[in-house]
Amino acid sequence: MFSVKFVRYLLSVLGGVFTYTAVGFDGADERYSVSKESTEYYVNGVNSYHNSDVIWAVNVGGEEYIGSDGIKYLAEEHISGGTTGKIDEILGSQDTYIYQSYRLGDFSIDYPIENGEYNLVFKFAEPFDVEMNARLFDVIAQDKKVIKNLNVRLARDGNHKSALVTATTDVVVRNGRLNIHFEALKGEPILNALVVRKKSNDTRKWKLVWSDEFDGKKLDDSKWTADVWQAFKVNNEDQAYTERNKNIRLSNGKLIIEAHKEKYENAEYTSGRIHSKGKGDFLYGKAEILAKIPAGQGTWPAIWMLPSDPYKYSTSCKPNEDWQGSTTCDAWPNSGEIDIMEHVGHDMGTVWGTVHNKAYYWVNWEQRKSSVVEKNLDKEFHLYSLEWTPEYIHIFLDNNLYFTYVNEDTGWEAWPYDHPFHLILNIAVGGNWGRAGGPIDDSIFPVQMEIDYVRVYQLDE
Repeated sequence: MFSVKFVRYLLSVLGGVFTYTAVGFDGADERYSVSKESTEYYVNGVNSYHNSDVIWAVNVGGEEYIGSDGIKYLAEEHISGGTTGKIDEILGSQDTYIYQSYRLGDFSIDYPIENGEYNLVFKFAEPFDVEMNARLFDVIAQDKKVIKNLNVRLARDGNHKSALVTATTDVVVRNGRLNIHFEALKGEPILNALVVRKKSNDTRKWKLVWSDEFDGKKLDDSKWTADVWQAFKVNNEDQAYTERNKNIRLSNGKLIIEAHKEKYENAEYTSGRIHSKGKGDFLYGKAEILAKIPAGQGTWPAIWMLPSDPYKYSTSCKPNEDWQGSTTCDAWPNSGEIDIMEHVGHDMGTVWGTVHNKAYYWVNWEQRKSSVVEKNLDKEFHLYSLEWTPEYIHIFLDNNLYFTYVNEDTGWEAWPYDHPFHLILNIAVGGNWGRAGGPIDDSIFPVQMEIDYVRVYQLDE
């Protein structure tokens, strides 16, 4: 039997959406029920709209399991070769069970499926405290290399006990079979679970409630504020943020955030960072940002959200303390953070979606994050989006869902996402993550992030 708490967040009916102003969610009710109707791969409830796209989910090396997001993982099938194993402890996931079993070695997947276009979500965990580069492999689907040089431990910031979710999109099946295999570069490939989603479009009706198309001659200061910060204020980042036209400007209907290699005050680099706090604060709904991001080692562009009241769940902050970069004020992570897009130049083509909170963040190896692999991020515009309700947070790339975080109903420590947040757009240079793959490549500058539009919607149903 499921616990009441589990049933509540798993099978709750979709509740609230974004509100235009910074007031709390209006109109949510507690309509929780267990439905007897289900498909083979998902259970109706909190995530039923998106899970209707799930074609197949398998717990590799393990038994049937219903995930926190309502996906039904079948016991292992259609997988051959290799050997199975078990992992005692898993961190960084709301579904540790599906990571406790795995298949290792020379194995492959052959699954009968209708012809069409699919997204594949792979789930990995490193069972051993191996050297950082001891396990390295490629993932091949339909004879195409869809994930290259995967290092499970490195992808999870060196934490071998933290689970990894990474997705690939636009896998085309033409012969009625989904074929996946893994090629070892070092050590042996591994897999813990797989979810296969049919590509689809969102047919629900959304109402636009806040936006910026960047069609003017200068940044709209009724919607955005530029941060002016010294270098190393947060995350050990190397750039100074300025509000100069050189770093933040509009051009041909686009917002340009540009980073430069230049001496400026006590910094060696400059860049731009803007936010919508007090001008576009939102609680629930959908946000979409169409952007082209920079390439090059040392770049760290981000599209993300912070709480508009950072002190809501803080316990150690002084009144109006400058909490960003503080070592004494716990506004972060207590009051939350949502990262719609992060990308680091030393791992070109991998986009990350993440949530941070007191219960689950990088310090305790429990950070909830997922990645998706995509080409030409620096050459083409891609759509980065968020869907946020009282029950879950979804993050998408080009309308492909790759990250889900479910409200566990355990309190603010794991779900501080019950109050308004605002949007942030920036390029960091270097910093703890930007320099993780090696020194900053000074030859790449200047580099740009171009934003075509930012749009926020309310579900109009």
